[in-house]
Amino acid sequence: MNDRFTTPTSSGFNIDSLVARLREIRVESLEIRQRLDKPPKLPSRKTLAEVVDGLSAALFPNRLGLPDLDDEGIDAYVGHTLDTSLRELNKQIRRELSFVARDNGYSQVIQQKAAAITREFAQDLPQLRRLLDTDIQAAFEGDPAARSSDEVLVCYPGISAMIHHRIAHRLFNLGAHLTARIIAEIAHSATGIDIHPGAVIGESFFIDHGTGVVIGETAVIGRHVRLYQNVTLGAKRFPKNADGSLIKGNARHPMVEDNVVIYAGATILGRITLGRGAIIGGNVWLTESVAPDSVITQQHMQHEN
Repeated sequence: MNDRFTTPTSSGFNIDSLVARLREIRVESLEIRQRLDKPPKLPSRKTLAEVVDGLSAALFPNRLGLPDLDDEGIDAYVGHTLDTSLRELNKQIRRELSFVARDNGYSQVIQQKAAAITREFAQDLPQLRRLLDTDIQAAFEGDPAARSSDEVLVCYPGISAMIHHRIAHRLFNLGAHLTARIIAEIAHSATGIDIHPGAVIGESFFIDHGTGVVIGETAVIGRHVRLYQNVTLGAKRFPKNADGSLIKGNARHPMVEDNVVIYAGATILGRITLGRGAIIGGNVWLTESVAPDSVITQQHMQHEN
């Protein structure tokens, strides 16, 4: 302790209390300055909705793009739309990375990482279009009310949800988790279909009607799977750490093999497997694995119990 300074105790000014309060303010001020002058911005939901609209138009220019495009102008339109959408997507990813790093300065490392994610995502767009074509075809073949694949593309909420999911899932895998979640929630709000961007979904996936469908983060769905409205692929329980906090990232959602059909209102919970070709009837509550080619109905479940 420095002997040159002593704290008065009999002046009547309550110096000890003032010193303590000033120290608290000083420490608090230092902590605030270390957190930056203001928090980093989040990705914009409105802007990401416009980005998805732009990417959708570039993927399907004749149906989701401008009307009356001709053969000469279509490539120019696709190129311009892609360039605009990808540039804006890069900005939103940069915001996410800055938010995670608490860096308002958009450092060179963050800019490089955002650019790398955007470039890799862009290279996957042709494959994403091929996957969506299989989803559209599955919906057309699976719904007797569908008169054309074009009708499916522009009218069916399940296809809109899958366009968002295919985009969000790729971004999620590339590390843009928050951007992907926002895109998934845009689709959820618009369609009533809630698909976590972490869910793995194979080709030729069809959600008929769609409202109320929930697919959890670690769900794995094979090829040629069909779901109806109000189907849940959820978790049975949420394990906790010793401190009581939830364990994150563990596999807790169902695995659905190829050619499975799940009818309206079915609830499938836990890390169970629905075998290839199984049919799950409406309103079934299922927490155990099902063998391939099984037919599970409410009556079957009552007999099992």
